[in-house]
Amino acid sequence: SASVETHPVTHMMLGALLMCAPGAPVENATTESLAGETSGEEEGKPPNQLAAVLMSILGVTQQHKQEKVFLVFQKEFVNMGYETDDYKIASLPAVCPRFNFSKEACRHRLVEGLSKYSALLKHVEREYPNSSILSQVKHKVGPLIQLIKEEMRNSEGVTVLTGSQKEQLLKDLNHHDAFHRKMTAHSILEQFHIFLVEGKRALFNKKAKHRRSAIRSTIAPTHLFYTKF
Repeated sequence: SASVETHPVTHMMLGALLMCAPGAPVENATTESLAGETSGEEEGKPPNQLAAVLMSILGVTQQHKQEKVFLVFQKEFVNMGYETDDYKIASLPAVCPRFNFSKEACRHRLVEGLSKYSALLKHVEREYPNSSILSQVKHKVGPLIQLIKEEMRNSEGVTVLTGSQKEQLLKDLNHHDAFHRKMTAHSILEQFHIFLVEGKRALFNKKAKHRRSAIRSTIAPTHLFYTKF
């Protein structure tokens, strides 16, 4: 009968093959979960309170499109042909970019943006005084700003709107047309949620992504070559 000649495989090569096998566990791999994102281990100081307040606001703002006032608005203006996703407001704060932007720079942008949103939310309150979402989040913006400032190295460098600037901002949003006023209110809530989502990603996910990337880059692809004897 024919025999197959075998060649010894070293322990090192076998280990490398196992590491590259599909489904093989990677040592020290970082799992992406809410707990991991907000663990704070990357800074050596767990920002548990900051994460808790931020997540509590996001838990409410993500329900915006299911809120009764939004559904009534949709029914009332169903033939207008607008979507809140596409409705642009020039005065909205910019989100933290996903690349080439430090955490400190993002903290500055978050504090300045939240200061502006504290004024913008007053427009929402003016149009929808009984909004359950607004009643749950408007009192948390101030504490969130303070918690972010405590994480900053230079909170004095932040520029926030003055009282008169906030008043002017509200006047600019007070459109004579009811549809546009209400559309602006819904757009503010929707963009406020996105602003916080991107801020959370920048503050808590960046290092975890870097660690996963570093792990992947250290595992070189291994190719098996079979030789016929």
